[in-house]
Amino acid sequence: MKLLIVGGYGTFGGRIVELLESESALTLVVAGRSVASARTFCASRAHARATLTPAYFDREGDLDAQLERQAPDLVIDASGPFQAYGGAAFRLIEACVRARIHYLDLADGSDFVAGVAAYDEAAREAGVYALSGVSSFPVLTAAVVRELTASMTRVDDIAGGIAPSPYAGVGANVVRAIASYAGQPVAYLGRTAKIIGRPFTQQRRYTIAPPGRLPLRSTMFSLVDVPDLRALSELWPQVRRVWMGAGPVPEILHRALIFCAWLVAIGAVRSLSPLAPLMHWATNRLRWGEHRGGMFVEVQGADAEGAPITRSWHLLAEGADGPLIPSMAVQAIVLKHLAGAPPRPGARACVDDVELEDYERLLVTRTIYTGVRTHPPRRAFVYQRILGAAWEKLPPAVREMHDGVAFARGRGRVERGRNPLAWFAASVLRFPRAGEDLDVSVRFDPRPAGEVWTRSFATQSFSSYQYEGRGASERLIVERFGVVAFSMALVLDGERLNLVLRRWSAFGVALPLWLAPRSRAHESADGGVFHFFVEISHPLVGLIVRYQGWLTPQPPGPRTE
Repeated sequence: MKLLIVGGYGTFGGRIVELLESESALTLVVAGRSVASARTFCASRAHARATLTPAYFDREGDLDAQLERQAPDLVIDASGPFQAYGGAAFRLIEACVRARIHYLDLADGSDFVAGVAAYDEAAREAGVYALSGVSSFPVLTAAVVRELTASMTRVDDIAGGIAPSPYAGVGANVVRAIASYAGQPVAYLGRTAKIIGRPFTQQRRYTIAPPGRLPLRSTMFSLVDVPDLRALSELWPQVRRVWMGAGPVPEILHRALIFCAWLVAIGAVRSLSPLAPLMHWATNRLRWGEHRGGMFVEVQGADAEGAPITRSWHLLAEGADGPLIPSMAVQAIVLKHLAGAPPRPGARACVDDVELEDYERLLVTRTIYTGVRTHPPRRAFVYQRILGAAWEKLPPAVREMHDGVAFARGRGRVERGRNPLAWFAASVLRFPRAGEDLDVSVRFDPRPAGEVWTRSFATQSFSSYQYEGRGASERLIVERFGVVAFSMALVLDGERLNLVLRRWSAFGVALPLWLAPRSRAHESADGGVFHFFVEISHPLVGLIVRYQGWLTPQPPGPRTE
């Protein structure tokens, strides 16, 4: 199978090549207006099993002659920005249909993707498919919504968002597209009327957190103009609203973009397009934070009994694998075509040609993790709510300790730091003195939002309040010691539950994480018995306290020796 990739050495085209180059049955024509760039790119892929060929291709030139010269089986338009194609936006599709060549594109503009349907009859007569918007929005979002709503009797709202890593690398054409529509009015369908929105002037916060994984930090998402705004409304016409956003980081750059979008919205400036070069420079130079990205899709509606329900799908991508996700829809379709199951002929938005299981087969080969959450949760206790589906993966002894136990006893040991400042900090928080083989007990007192834990080591006791976080601490468990609160992620590592510090505050004011005490804390089971380990230190004072041991649930009552 021969693929002509227009913009093949660009950001998205290069990622498509990266995803498909291991297929020896493919010939990948890496095409664009710079043959030198195409040659350099092909030479850089020395380990490719597919045949890589550089070629000149100008989508504004004589398309019929260029297609005849290359004679591809499939054309993939990975160039863009599709919002700037102008009056002859569909020339390449028209030429492919005339030549009976299959076509895909990664268009992210709702108008362009909706317009492809005008060529449906011609494509069916030619026996080819022409699929537009073959990317995360709307291919993956539509597949996820189908999965989430399979057992729902009503779907009221659909929302989603993508949060790229700050190190993902954003192409110039993507930035040009964003600059062209930021603050401009976009129309999409609601249940009863057309909705007018202005990209990057509407925001919401969300925490992407696959159950049992280290979540992304709470992210601010802004409305973006993507094909989902219309395509998903047409697939689920009863939905009140479809909302899709992007959460670029660092947040300070995102807020600058929001400010500029409002200048467009109020008419102070006509467009942000003149700022596109500066935006591209800033996005790819001013970056810091974790090299992680993610995506979420959330649906609200009614379950089989008619009760209100919210289901959300979370995707977390570590390191450099996240930027590949938008191109995986192309990979999935090409692999299905190679396997003898190509999409049906016709021209349309690509919303039902790839299922979630097609994606999942590709995701498992990468450091990409997914999971589903349901609200309200079936269980009421705080650890179970936060862990969601990962709760069942915990050892029984760990589950039991967080499943309504009122009192537990066991044995443990305590170590204390020798630095005077460490001693002072431990004393303020009432941590126990050092000791070996101590009698240990924990009393769990339920509260409306969580539990108060009172830990006793021999004759010394200290308490903390644990509850489910909100706002910036969403999907985290918060442990409060007086005026100081620590927000921690519940991360499953095999059969061990790690508590990973993500935020901290004093008197309700968030503090820099680099100033926070360092903590290592985990729970596990050994021989069917619950074991705990907690170590708190600080770079300036060293060890503050380390305590560890085991516990078994007991009926509440007076302690006896």
